[in-house]
Amino acid sequence: MKITIEIDPEEEKILRRRAKKNLMTLKEQVEDIIRRSCVNFKKIKYRKIKVDDKLVAIFSRERRGRRRKIN
Repeated sequence: MKITIEIDPEEEKILRRRAKKNLMTLKEQVEDIIRRSCVNFKKIKYRKIKVDDKLVAIFSRERRGRRRKIN
C-alpha cells in the first residue's frame, strides 16, 4: 500500500536525525513509527469504572494517556 504524507522541513530534519541514530533510512524510520503505533493501539483496552454509587461514577475520571515526566 502506498500512502503520501506532507511534513514540514523541520519535522523532516528531526526524523532524519532520528533515523540516522537508529541506523535506518527516513522511509524505514517512518514505517517503524507507524508499525509501533499500530501495535500499541491493539494493546490498549479501556475499561469503564464499575461503581455502585452513581455520583462517584459521574465525578470520577479515568486516567488515560501517557504518564507525565517528572523532572
